[in-house]
Amino acid sequence: MFMKSSAPTRNEPITRKEVRSVLGSPAPAPATPPPEPAKTGPVNVQPAPETPSKTTETTADKPMGARLIVGPDVKLKGAEILDCDTLVVEGRVEATMDSRIIRIADQGTFSGKVSIDVAEIHGSFDGELTARSQLIIHSTGKVSGKIRYGKLVIDEGGELCGDINALSAERGFAEPALPPRVANG
Repeated sequence: MFMKSSAPTRNEPITRKEVRSVLGSPAPAPATPPPEPAKTGPVNVQPAPETPSKTTETTADKPMGARLIVGPDVKLKGAEILDCDTLVVEGRVEATMDSRIIRIADQGTFSGKVSIDVAEIHGSFDGELTARSQLIIHSTGKVSGKIRYGKLVIDEGGELCGDINALSAERGFAEPALPPRVANG
């Protein structure tokens, strides 16, 4: 009535052949001896020439050095982020940061104080943001607070509000003109 399966029962010993047949793995290949090293004189090895890549990337697109990714559903609170070249925020971050690049994803939020070269905002930022080189706000991005930037790019639909100033304009206000010197005789 019942047929015995090809797999061994609980009390029978299992052989390697049976394990391979149950798991569906192929039989092992015959072992080959390792090749002997060549017995020739010195070889002149030159590095292969670099080929240009098909895609061009800007410096903001290339992650350089240390990279921190705060994933979705992750909350990082009360931190001071140092020595991080690129911060990618997909969750929620409340911190201070001085770095190269920050990218806030659609669902990501950042609250705090940031001094950065390039800020790319798809989600939301609230606090004090200084983007020394460029601030990019995408159509889903919302930035509020005290904002300073080198260059500003805002896609249609992106929001920016608060105390907003270009770094070049702020430098102009910060350096008052000196009165002319009067030469004494």
